[in-house]
Amino acid sequence: MAGTLVANTINTDTGLFSTNNAYSGIAKAWVSFVGSTVAINGSFNVSSVTRNTTGQYTVNFTTAMPSNTYVTTGSYTRNASTLASNTTVFGVMTTTTTTAQVSCLDTSASPTDGTYVGVVIFSS
Repeated sequence: MAGTLVANTINTDTGLFSTNNAYSGIAKAWVSFVGSTVAINGSFNVSSVTRNTTGQYTVNFTTAMPSNTYVTTGSYTRNASTLASNTTVFGVMTTTTTTAQVSCLDTSASPTDGTYVGVVIFSS
């Protein structure tokens, strides 16, 4: 017997729905943080961010990704007063099921701490 379930709200604090892993095609994790101090402004499915060295960070997931072949994207701003990115590059260094290492590069390809850094993870 086939049917349709209609619900206005589904709430859960544990399991698949708490980390969006029950859905495909949506962000599985995201974080916004201050590059120099790694103070997190907001996040989903991210337990912490580690500053490895200038401009290089490790994003640690609360719930692991199903594989390390997920898509990582992000951006950062170098200048807090003008919010100008000044032709900067956001790069992905390595990925595991529990972490993503990312970097912020300036126009000369040197690592630099982003004033505001944003990272988003998409996975199946």
